[in-house]
Amino acid sequence: GGAGRGAAGQGVAGRGEARRGEAINYKGDPMGTVVKISKPTDIITRKVILCGTADLMFDRYAGDNNTKLEPYQKLYFQPGDTKVIGIPAANITSFLTAHNTNSAPKRLRDKRKFKDICNACLSFVSISPSFIPLKRDQGGKSVPIEFGTLSDDVDPTSGVYIHRSVARLDKGIPNPKVRPVVPLPWELHFDLTIYPNSEVKEVDVQNLLEEGGRALGLGTFRGVFGKFIVGQWS
Repeated sequence: GGAGRGAAGQGVAGRGEARRGEAINYKGDPMGTVVKISKPTDIITRKVILCGTADLMFDRYAGDNNTKLEPYQKLYFQPGDTKVIGIPAANITSFLTAHNTNSAPKRLRDKRKFKDICNACLSFVSISPSFIPLKRDQGGKSVPIEFGTLSDDVDPTSGVYIHRSVARLDKGIPNPKVRPVVPLPWELHFDLTIYPNSEVKEVDVQNLLEEGGRALGLGTFRGVFGKFIVGQWS
């Protein structure tokens, strides 16, 4: 006898339950699409301490070319009614991401690839808090460095001193420079967060800080001033 073809009834595909942090396969999807959701535990946060190996020079921009700052006003001070000296987190971000100035990737990585590294750090690496106080060991405890008062170009409270030099512009035109310097020892304590991505790894960021600290440093007149080592990464 002939075999009769049975009628196939269309089944109903129920959507599977999605839970954070799992790969999800939606039933009924002919392509078997898998959606990967990053878990909160994929976010990496490290406690970082940078320890200075050279004095740290400052030259804060006043915001326009007409405003003349007193030498001590070229320091960065913690917002509010305080004389705590530090640097904005944006300066460390620039150290990892700048294309046009001598950032760690530009100085130390392949000239054909450094911009990709800069962009990856800008997108996926975050530094906090927004202002990072300079600290110094005092009786076994790290305390913020506070500016006092200059006397004969030196502040006895913080040790800040005024560095005077003359740079030469094109055609030998002299350009006097008067800038404040924080002497050793100094430290910067901050949190560094790396968000899930496929472009930059934790070891890449750590190496940039370690190598860049030895080669470049922070602040102005880098390479001579502002050098550091990574004292903690945990």
